[in-house]
Amino acid sequence: MNDSVMSPEYTDAVKNLLFQLADDDFMYSFRGSEWLGLAPHIEADIAYSSISQDTMGHAAMYYTLLENLGAGNADDLAHSRPASDRRNSILTERVNGSGYYLETPHYDWAYAVTRSYFYTQAKKVKIDSLCESSYKPLAEVAVKVRMELYYHRLHWETWFKQLMSSTDVAKKKMNEAIALVVADFGDVFSYGTQKEAIESNGLIGSEEALQEKWKMNIEPLLTSLQVQMPKIPDQPVKNGRNGEHTNDLEEGLTTLSEVYKFESAAVW
Repeated sequence: MNDSVMSPEYTDAVKNLLFQLADDDFMYSFRGSEWLGLAPHIEADIAYSSISQDTMGHAAMYYTLLENLGAGNADDLAHSRPASDRRNSILTERVNGSGYYLETPHYDWAYAVTRSYFYTQAKKVKIDSLCESSYKPLAEVAVKVRMELYYHRLHWETWFKQLMSSTDVAKKKMNEAIALVVADFGDVFSYGTQKEAIESNGLIGSEEALQEKWKMNIEPLLTSLQVQMPKIPDQPVKNGRNGEHTNDLEEGLTTLSEVYKFESAAVW
């Protein structure tokens, strides 16, 4: 749809979806950046850093679309909004483990791999649908994202298979990570209170259809690894799409936006 003929209702639906997409990638890329220098080996470190950089670029494109729609300056949308205004899923805001990056980080690589694999598979399903979005600027961005996402998904699928095919200790940690990730997966495909507006305007596929597609995409791999397909909670304990979040988000935003708030005139 052409920007010049968009109704207020359609514009609001586009903005709501863009905030969800942008905030998801913004927080996911931040959590990935916290692994810099801490991944199991140098190749994993470089790959994760590259994926996080790509993903932050995806978030930037969504925030720019929001700026074009009059939602505010893209940098401010990324860095200056309070946690209560964020629309990211709970999964993307969770910490990597106990401790802090510059002090005593005790991060969980099994959790990082599982979160990344499940999230990237979910993102692929969404991006494939967004390529056919009724909002053409979003569809054009989705085509660009899909090219990079192929390699992200391949990377995390490889790690997931390797760890699930490794030692008993590794398998145990991976199964524990799956349980943690699935417990937070209830709002990943949710549009929150904006479900009807987002779906009825043809911006992206329905929550139910995308979640089913995600299941179909990962089930063959899980079956080959003798892992039971996890059941996603019917109702999330918290729904980030409605501004419901954990303390992890508040703390993460404080760290993430520290430099920007110190010198907001800098180029992000």
